[in-house]
Amino acid sequence: MAGTGTPGDDVAALEAEQQRLTLRQFTYEDAWELGMLLRALAVERNAPVVIDVRHGARTVFRCALPGSSADNDAWIDRKRRVAERYGAPSFLVGARFRAKGTTFEEGSRLDPDSYAAHGGSYPVTVEGVGVVGTATVSGLPQAQDHALVARALGELLAGTRPRRDGS
Repeated sequence: MAGTGTPGDDVAALEAEQQRLTLRQFTYEDAWELGMLLRALAVERNAPVVIDVRHGARTVFRCALPGSSADNDAWIDRKRRVAERYGAPSFLVGARFRAKGTTFEEGSRLDPDSYAAHGGSYPVTVEGVGVVGTATVSGLPQAQDHALVARALGELLAGTRPRRDGS
């Protein structure tokens, strides 16, 4: 997630990242694997997060790690709704509003108790299909939540981690 610090540059970098992280498929097994990747990355960092992975509207993977709180569950839902509604990472949605000189809360006119354009929720996109699910993390500063999900999607796409069945 590079950028020079200006809102337009951040938007361009985030959009390029989203394009790069388009998957060839996303099965229930893949959703579970993504959840396990997120958990392993969070455990490596001793990150106090809640993780939620969905295939369509179905929750396939959800876990809370030590140090997370019930507030993180509420943030998961608010960030996920943004990713679902806009078909873009919640961090990117917030950056787009800032690039226009406004805030998500002002510009979107959506209920802030239901929607939050803070980093950490990523729409799972499949080539030729579109958005088929979401992966969301809450518990770290928003840029770190976003980076954790982007890294796990990158590893799933590249197949760089062994699958839990050992293959």
